[in-house]
Amino acid sequence: MKRVLLTMALCGMALMAISQTASVEKSTYGIQTRFLGIWVHNESKLTNSIALRTEIGFDSGIWGGSFYDRTRFLMTPVITLEPRLYYNLNKRVRKSRRIDGNSGNFISLKTSYHPDWFVISNTENVSVISDISIIPT
Repeated sequence: MKRVLLTMALCGMALMAISQTASVEKSTYGIQTRFLGIWVHNESKLTNSIALRTEIGFDSGIWGGSFYDRTRFLMTPVITLEPRLYYNLNKRVRKSRRIDGNSGNFISLKTSYHPDWFVISNTENVSVISDISIIPT
């Protein structure tokens, strides 16, 4: 009898753990670096399946580099807003996959703005044209 009760209690606890509501995390922070840039980002929860990723950093560019010409580079600031819709969180929970750190499939609309505030470069009189880019992801 004790074994039956213990088995039922353990099964009940497992079902309670699985029945959690799938949701994005309240807030996550991070730093990304690549060959041509560095960015700091924050992803904040708006609803259980929608998060807003904000990002600020530097995009870079390289040009030149022929035999007689030196290689030139520039770094310019970038501000990005990206609303994300996570569409498979419940399915991931049902399959016992992780969703921490907002790991899941999403669709988004990445909007980046390159202001002409300043440019870091090894060349004089370099400027960038302010632009906005909208990229569906």
